[in-house]
Amino acid sequence: MAMTTAFTVNPVLGTSPAAPAEAAAYFRASLAFHADVSDVAAALAADGDPGFVVLDSRSTASWDQGHIPGAIHLPTALIPEQAERLLDRSVPVVTYCWGPGCNGATRAALALAELGYQVKEMLGGFEYWAREGFAFETWEGGERRAADPLTAPADAEDCGC
Repeated sequence: MAMTTAFTVNPVLGTSPAAPAEAAAYFRASLAFHADVSDVAAALAADGDPGFVVLDSRSTASWDQGHIPGAIHLPTALIPEQAERLLDRSVPVVTYCWGPGCNGATRAALALAELGYQVKEMLGGFEYWAREGFAFETWEGGERRAADPLTAPADAEDCGC
């Protein structure tokens, strides 16, 4: 009886990591396109102008259910006809939608970029804004939930990353 040995490829290293210079270029580019919830919250909470506006690209019903305080409400479908009236082209825009399972913020960012706006997408969307314990507004008023310990540190101001 012949013995065969099954060869298994490590799923992480089955494709070799990129060369360090290529990886640096990729991750540098990623930071030009994305901001995370904690960084957006910190910039909005700091004294002075954060240098950007936050845009909620969801429906009115979703907006009423909860949104980031001070955000501009502009559903993606309305961007071509209303962006110029609501946004200043000289001010970068940070888009968000529901969360990581939704590409609405990506579609909104694309629509804005095609109109000539500087734009970043907020990773995590409204879901992670609420899950990390940041205050939000609803049609009934302000609200805040306890931070989910799987998304934010339970005993610190920030995650340290």
